Amino acid sequence: MKGRNARAFWLFVGPFLIGLAIFAYLPIGWSAYLSFFDARNTVSPTTFVGLDNYVAMLGNEAFLSSLGTFSVFAVLIVPVTFVLSLALALAVNRLEVARAFFRSVFFLPFACSYVVASLVWKTSLFSGVRYGLVNSVLGVFGVDPVAWTGTVNPPLYWVVLVTARLWLQLGFYMILFIAALQRIPEHLYEAAWLDGAKPGWQTLRYITLPQLRATAVAVLLLNLINAYQAFDEFYNIMGDSRGYPPFARPPLVYLYYTSLGSGGQDLGRGSAGAVILALLITLVTLLQGKIFRFTRVGS
Repeated sequence: MKGRNARAFWLFVGPFLIGLAIFAYLPIGWSAYLSFFDARNTVSPTTFVGLDNYVAMLGNEAFLSSLGTFSVFAVLIVPVTFVLSLALALAVNRLEVARAFFRSVFFLPFACSYVVASLVWKTSLFSGVRYGLVNSVLGVFGVDPVAWTGTVNPPLYWVVLVTARLWLQLGFYMILFIAALQRIPEHLYEAAWLDGAKPGWQTLRYITLPQLRATAVAVLLLNLINAYQAFDEFYNIMGDSRGYPPFARPPLVYLYYTSLGSGGQDLGRGSAGAVILALLITLVTLLQGKIFRFTRVGS
């Protein structure tokens, strides 16, 4: 029986593991290998340069600036997504009717392509001309059209980038919170009611939020990693025929231009930058997990 179960396990899991190794682990390993070589316009380098690519990337002002850009994006998107997704989950979970309908409505944007959503945000909602939806609404109140993606002072382009990402991912994190809310034992609320706890803030603070701790940490970690990996909305919203503005260039966009840009394909430095970014994401994730005591969420 054990042999049959093992064969069934490898029959279902084996193809996935093979695909994961070929399309994920192998490219990651090869990228790390390339980072130690002078790999210009080739993926089969021969000139070993050691840590020169890492030193060059860490001394590159544009790369460091891009790291600052994604840090700003993470600071903006992570807390807003967390609070709004939790609020939506609490509201939807309390509904007596049409709960499945509202879950579906809020989750549907997650299935939308990031590229398509970015283009809709750029050309229809925040186009920067009087025909954009947001500018049309503002025009009703006598506000002049705003060049959303081109205004640097104040940096209004963050409104476009953050709202696009919010619309795309809010429903996913809402579903995670709803699943956690439905696992909270009902007798905890009944006991709190017998002890005199008032419905609302008291039960939320002392019962609901502590029971959501594991899910909250997972949502923060996933959201943080996704913020660091932002690419599609930045590339499609901020880029145009003239190029890409450096003031809103996240690391993945910068690495794209470094590795595959028209000025030459420097795969060695691009790979070194990717490794630096991966290590930074890992460090921040472990630090956040330590702060929230991720390994002891069940205690």
